[in-house]
Amino acid sequence: MSNIYHKCNRYCRGVTGAFLLPYLLMAVFGGVPLFYMELALGQFHRSGCISIWKHVCPIFKGIGFAICIIALYIAFYYNTIMAWALYYLLSSLRPTLPWTTCTNSWNTANCNSYMSTDHNVSWSNSSTSPAEEFYTRHVLQVHLSPGLHQLGSVSWQLALCLLFIFTIVYFSIWKGVKTSGKVVWVTATFPYLVLLILLVRGATLPGAWRGVVFYLKPDWEKLLSTTVWIDAAAQIFFSLGPGFGVLLAFASYNPFHNNCYKDALITSSVNCLTSFLSGFVIFTVLGYMAEMRQQDVSAVAKDAGPSLLFIIYAEAIANMPAATFFAIIFFLMIIMLGLDSTFAGLEGVITAMLDEFPHILAKRREWFVFGLVCVCYLGALSTLTYGGAFVVKLFEEYATGPAVITVVLLEVIAVSWFYGTTRFCNDVHLMLGFYPGCFWRVCWVAICPCFLLFIIISFLAFPPEVRLFHYHYPQWTTVLGYCIGVSSFICVPAYMVYHLLTAKGTFKQRLLKSITPEPSSDGHRDLIVTNAV
Repeated sequence: MSNIYHKCNRYCRGVTGAFLLPYLLMAVFGGVPLFYMELALGQFHRSGCISIWKHVCPIFKGIGFAICIIALYIAFYYNTIMAWALYYLLSSLRPTLPWTTCTNSWNTANCNSYMSTDHNVSWSNSSTSPAEEFYTRHVLQVHLSPGLHQLGSVSWQLALCLLFIFTIVYFSIWKGVKTSGKVVWVTATFPYLVLLILLVRGATLPGAWRGVVFYLKPDWEKLLSTTVWIDAAAQIFFSLGPGFGVLLAFASYNPFHNNCYKDALITSSVNCLTSFLSGFVIFTVLGYMAEMRQQDVSAVAKDAGPSLLFIIYAEAIANMPAATFFAIIFFLMIIMLGLDSTFAGLEGVITAMLDEFPHILAKRREWFVFGLVCVCYLGALSTLTYGGAFVVKLFEEYATGPAVITVVLLEVIAVSWFYGTTRFCNDVHLMLGFYPGCFWRVCWVAICPCFLLFIIISFLAFPPEVRLFHYHYPQWTTVLGYCIGVSSFICVPAYMVYHLLTAKGTFKQRLLKSITPEPSSDGHRDLIVTNAV
């Protein structure tokens, strides 16, 4: 299930219509072929993202460890955003939303409050809305931190919210996919209902058409920016999930002859259509806010990511009739979307570790999941500080998007060039009764690697200029960000060296053995499934 947060973050960087073409191209030639490839791999070899490589190309086993580290990094910051949403949800349980007035203890003299019926408000560059000050000064308290060099204390309110989030996560996944699958029926379907409600409400707001035009109107000059292509690729990977180990994990529980080809086409199509629908939900409200402030939509949408959810959208909801109702369902939707993604991400790690160490962890799944959740909570403490929002932004820009793209590049090279497209297509034929078409083969062998390599080189040549609120990230944070990103996929060359050094025989024999797949065996997976049930 795709998530609203990353849609806001990628769609709303001022690229709008220019984003749709790269997004569509990355989906057709990158996201969907990789989605299909991972489903087929997981279903055929019935293994998670670590142990599967001994059946594909043993020397690339480090890819699985890299995927697990990336999943941990995401858990460190992604669940913090859910904690913010939970704080907003609890704050919404009152007749008057607290981010509607400027008379609170956290407000400043620049606070400018207005109601939806007042269209003559004077909005200047120095004005701040009560929603902005509620988010930055009350929830995040970011004004108490000068930057990444001095994060400040941990907010105990957010720490309790995050503890509650991880408690839900633990009791949803501790028994395995059968338990989490039942929870997902709620977390995956409720957001669609809320999206439709918000879409209808947004379409009826004054000025909504301005946001829709801004969303759909192409800006061809933006296509020359590498940021657009990187954002499109990152959005596809976050939406569809290749490179996170999730598809491998869930597909490994499928029946051997399940039609994963149909699953790939239907799921990816629904996901991309949901992304497109979410764009209308977001931009109708942005057009409404631009109408109220008498500004351009580009000025309202200048800050991407959480700011759009917790400032712009929250402010728009506050000025609607029945504001409390819309606030409750909106932030409840954000939490459910986040939980849905967290279940999948952590299940990818759990399945990988249980497959790799079945006789140690299979009967101790509950304790292992508990330890994993504790590690994720402790790792997230830095994002709960007064400067935690700066840490979230750093993780998002460097530790996830570029790292995932690099891992997926290595994955598709290992499958297509080392394991072999012919062998892989034979596996698909054995499962489904037909061979993948020419389009899929060309994508796996050439188009996907070229796309991904282009994006990685572009990112290294033109790293993003990171800023959040009024804080411009200094140069040393770029170095820190690169170190965080490299720390995950450094597992790949490290394991290659380890594998070659520990194997027996001459160097040629060791090299040949390291690229020769081992026969698949389902015994360990049967043990895991039995204990999970």
